[in-house]
Amino acid sequence: MKAKIITLIFVLFATISFAQSTSQPPIQNISTDSAVVFRLFSTNNKFNFIKLNTRNGQMWQVQWSLKSSQFEYPLSLTTLTSKEDEKNGRFFLYPTTNMYNFVLLDQIDGRTWQVQWSFEENKRMVIRIY
Repeated sequence: MKAKIITLIFVLFATISFAQSTSQPPIQNISTDSAVVFRLFSTNNKFNFIKLNTRNGQMWQVQWSLKSSQFEYPLSLTTLTSKEDEKNGRFFLYPTTNMYNFVLLDQIDGRTWQVQWSFEENKRMVIRIY
């Protein structure tokens, strides 16, 4: 009987601990230099970042490693503004509570996109939010 109660208490404690850790707001990293062309945005996966061209909205998934599994894959090579409207700092990524999703904001005209990174190519996407 004691073993069942101890097991139940342990399971409840683990469940409560997990629920609290997943409900925390996402962490945003902000560069102090708004005139940069490229920024790295951290994901909740310690080995993966999203590299953003702040002038035109192009993005890449960047993975670093102490082993040989480093890579840089395109998330979107589509330019989201005309060449003459490109400006450093125009685009910015905001994390969501889902570790694989960000919201991309055009800080000049307010357009937004859902950005999803993944280890699988067919699950990576950038979709306009209307």
